[in-house]
Amino acid sequence: MVTPAELSSAVLAATRGVFADRGLDTTVLPDTLAVERPRNPDHGDYATNVALQVAKRAGVPPRDLAGWIAERLTSTPGVKSAEIAGPGFLNLRLDAAAAGRLAQSIVEAGPRYGHGESLGGQRINLEFVSANPTGPIHIGGVRWAAVGDALARLLEAAGAEVTREYYFNDHGAQIDRFARSLLAAAKGEPTPEDGYAGAYIGEIAAKIVAANPGLPDLPDPEAQEIFRREGVELMFTEVKQSLKDFGVEFDVYFHEDSLHETGAVEKAIARLREQGHIFDHEGAVWLRTTDFGDDKDRVLLKSDGAPAYFAGDAAYYLDKRSRGYDVAIYMLGADHSGYVSRLKALAACAGDDPNRNIEVLIGQLVNLVRDGQPVRMSKRAGTVVLLEDLVDAIGVDAARYALARYNTDSTIDLDLDLWTRRTNDNPVFYVQYAHARISSLLRNAADVGVGRGELRPELLDHEKEGLLLGALGEFPAVVASAAELREPHRVARYLESLAGTYHRFYDNCRVLPMGDEEPTDTHRARLWLCEATRTVLANGLGLLGVSAPERM
Repeated sequence: MVTPAELSSAVLAATRGVFADRGLDTTVLPDTLAVERPRNPDHGDYATNVALQVAKRAGVPPRDLAGWIAERLTSTPGVKSAEIAGPGFLNLRLDAAAAGRLAQSIVEAGPRYGHGESLGGQRINLEFVSANPTGPIHIGGVRWAAVGDALARLLEAAGAEVTREYYFNDHGAQIDRFARSLLAAAKGEPTPEDGYAGAYIGEIAAKIVAANPGLPDLPDPEAQEIFRREGVELMFTEVKQSLKDFGVEFDVYFHEDSLHETGAVEKAIARLREQGHIFDHEGAVWLRTTDFGDDKDRVLLKSDGAPAYFAGDAAYYLDKRSRGYDVAIYMLGADHSGYVSRLKALAACAGDDPNRNIEVLIGQLVNLVRDGQPVRMSKRAGTVVLLEDLVDAIGVDAARYALARYNTDSTIDLDLDLWTRRTNDNPVFYVQYAHARISSLLRNAADVGVGRGELRPELLDHEKEGLLLGALGEFPAVVASAAELREPHRVARYLESLAGTYHRFYDNCRVLPMGDEEPTDTHRARLWLCEATRTVLANGLGLLGVSAPERM
């Protein structure tokens, strides 16, 4: 065995053997079980609580069951020892050869190492960013760009089929305000009271006027319609380019306006009426979302017959489900926290399982700090920080890593000074430097004619080698849990820990021969371990959309 998954299978097989030998009820056994790295390395390489998990249902004392499993495991190839701890835990130690073979397994798997099938068969629609086309991407949208793209990569690594979707809000009052703002800028008038300010408004207005020479002579209603149509297109083109430059591209750009133009809103209302959750009151059409935990019922059609904004939400969700997605994940900003209950209630009204078919993730705010002071102003937007401002300040890699590094439930105080330093206290530098350091070492090995050759895994028996192998073995489980919990920050924190484990290994275990020393099988085995570590660092950074440099 070489991986935690293989060890898990061996433990489960041993447990099944014990149950068969002793006539115990095998139906109480799980289909899979977990083996974990103990916090204290003195307790072994891995630990399992399988005996505690099933002993009561099997009708035997946990420590007795743990002892029987341990006895069977000690005859399993690769298991050096199995010891009972506490009320029935099992601490497992692998022999060096079994542990060391993991290095070769990782190198041979290459970019696929860490991928699995825990979410295999799921079709997921992941909607993120979805900023209004009335201005450039601001810092809140940038956070979702980084986290959403990383999450899409993780879901795919866990076996899911993922569609990255951008909901283009091109219908409603905000577009009218945008058009009026452009018209006012073109005429040199003050920004309307409810309009959009910032230098970008003037830039877009000037482009539209340049492309339409007779525009200033048109009546305001006609001119405003041109500003509306072309302004939205110019703004959205800029947004898409900004996201592409940030390494984020979408499979689907869904236009809100299409829901109204194609009759999808009317169809959604008819479907919800069939489900029995619509009622009419004072001339308006309502959806009884309070039956499913919402704080109030929602208007679908106003008394004048015009669709309310929630009608579009209903049509959009039902459209996603009609396209065959098992799960619709919405990634919304901090100002949309009230949407969680209403969207889940909507799914329930449609006859879906709100705990399975829909997920609503809310991202908290990002505060930028420089020289200990808040950074609040943008040259183009005037009052908010834009994607381009952040990238100009710290670069794409640092921005993506920094924004994906934290749980989205938490507000980020992002120190621009920290994220531009080329020092170990900068997390992205620390991880990328570990990759570059290994790349340099492997180049040096090639220069002096030392290759990996055939691996003798039993030679990787130093304590620091064992700790590094253990850390490398955790990567597939980290990827799976990060995908299942929708938490890309778990990968970032793992990479930082792995980089530290590698540096400690390197400081204690000489990888290349010194001077005229002849290379040994130990040197070659350590090159395998270094290459395996480089593979995992690159794979993890790739899942975050961050580069793995060969030189720094």
